[in-house]
Amino acid sequence: MKTPRHRTLTAGATAISAALTVAIGVRLSAYGVPFALLLACCLSCLATFSSLLFRVIAALSTTTHRCTRPGCDFRVSLTHTDAAESRRWQEIAAQHPHRSH
Repeated sequence: MKTPRHRTLTAGATAISAALTVAIGVRLSAYGVPFALLLACCLSCLATFSSLLFRVIAALSTTTHRCTRPGCDFRVSLTHTDAAESRRWQEIAAQHPHRSH
């Protein structure tokens, strides 16, 4: 479930990506770059900036619980959960069956 905060961050990331793309497009057009090349550059910049900012937002809204046993790589990543659900998964991560190699 997306929260209003998440929607606001996503809209902000989209606006920032668009603003950066327009700024780059304006600077490139001042050099006489052909329209087709300008469009390709701007669209690739928009995709790159959006992807980067969406990944940052996802990383900030994700909680990861890891096994406390040294050398164990078990982990659980959660997004948009309440405190009780997060605590439940934290306990599961701490008590999962360990592999014995």
